[in-house]
Amino acid sequence: MTQVRTRFAPSPTGMMHLGNARAGLFSWAYARHHGGQFILRIEDTDLERSTEAAIKVILDSMAWLGLDYDEGPIRQTARLDRYRAVLDEMLADGRAYKCYASREELEALREEQRARGLKPRYDGRWRPENAQGKAIPEGVKPVIRFRNPDNGDVSWTDLVKGEISISNTELDDLVIARADFVPTYNFAVVVDDLDMAITHVVRGDDHVNNTPRQINIYRALKAPVPQFAHLPTILGPDGEKLSKRHGAVSVMQYPADGYLPEALFNYLARLGWSHGDAEKFPREKFLEWFDLAQVSRSAAQFDQAKLAWLNHEYIKEADNDRLAGLVAPLIEALGGKLEGAPDLARVVALVKDRAHTLHDIANAALLFYANGKADPALLAQHVTDAVKPALATLREKLGAVAWEKPAIAAAVKETLTQHGLKMPQLAMPVRALVAGQTQTPSLDAVLELFGRERVLSALGTSL
Repeated sequence: MTQVRTRFAPSPTGMMHLGNARAGLFSWAYARHHGGQFILRIEDTDLERSTEAAIKVILDSMAWLGLDYDEGPIRQTARLDRYRAVLDEMLADGRAYKCYASREELEALREEQRARGLKPRYDGRWRPENAQGKAIPEGVKPVIRFRNPDNGDVSWTDLVKGEISISNTELDDLVIARADFVPTYNFAVVVDDLDMAITHVVRGDDHVNNTPRQINIYRALKAPVPQFAHLPTILGPDGEKLSKRHGAVSVMQYPADGYLPEALFNYLARLGWSHGDAEKFPREKFLEWFDLAQVSRSAAQFDQAKLAWLNHEYIKEADNDRLAGLVAPLIEALGGKLEGAPDLARVVALVKDRAHTLHDIANAALLFYANGKADPALLAQHVTDAVKPALATLREKLGAVAWEKPAIAAAVKETLTQHGLKMPQLAMPVRALVAGQTQTPSLDAVLELFGRERVLSALGTSL
């Protein structure tokens, strides 16, 4: 049985968005599910628009999502000699030809066809049989066109969309290389997939129209045609194609926004694919379950709230030390000082259950790492003469107990009973004195983390 070989082939001309990432994830998953190989290829033949910064974003995104590859990254610009060799062979035997039509000439042709109610298409005027005796125009560098079959259909069984058939009369002679012999997308991708023995091409359905052209080039090269799977479009909440106006951003914006890679991985895996009612699952289960037959033919809709929910679930179960390492620079960016303060992993454990992003954790944890000084007006409001005797009692009791939550909670409860107070009457002034604010997690947990010295010193200022 032929080994499954898939590839992810992004173009470094813009951001690596969710649609790119999902195509890469599904291609990776199909190879891993079948024990095959996954290749990363960088399609950088658009020399004017491709950038090294965009390539770095692609590589960083793959690494962050954990999409490991067996070969690559292979850059198309390193294969220009190979494309040129194939083009020379095709020119030599008539599978391709040079076209000297100028841009102005082609635009005039399209306008004429539109005026006649026809679909604009190249008319084959520089095919060898049509160009006999025609003078080569001066100053026009020729492009190279593929000689597309005139008759018949191009049909394939798409692994997501099912049977698709396109008449060759709908296709014209495609430009496969520019005047400088740099190949166009549809030609380069065929040569690449052929040389790399790609068996399955998994990509977005915006490529469906390219597929019949590519199949014809495969056939002209007498090469085996891979199987194709075209993934449905990702839509925004309004039902339109997901775009920047919906808040669509580069994949690497998600770690910057406080998302965990396993959350975005899980979300993308579930975006247009399903396994029963499973919503949250580890990558090992996803690889065990994944099959292109379970990919929906309908467009998938991006749901920010669902992604946030998944991130919340993964944050709750994440290792506290790992989260502390991710949150520490966020706290420092907010002005917090970590040195000499409570252990961050313990603080994370206290606050993470309500967090949807790492930024939520950082903001909640900041109270332990800020200067802790309350606004005088806040202290005047809550640290009243009526409550000061209770604060003195609590300080005395806390000075004598073991510094752990149960003992601290018991001291608070005894103080409330002794002075006939309800919890908010004591807790709010204590929080204001110790943390500089009146809203915190449970009082006993907060006091434990701040430490005996900080708490007794803060309570002492009220006496």
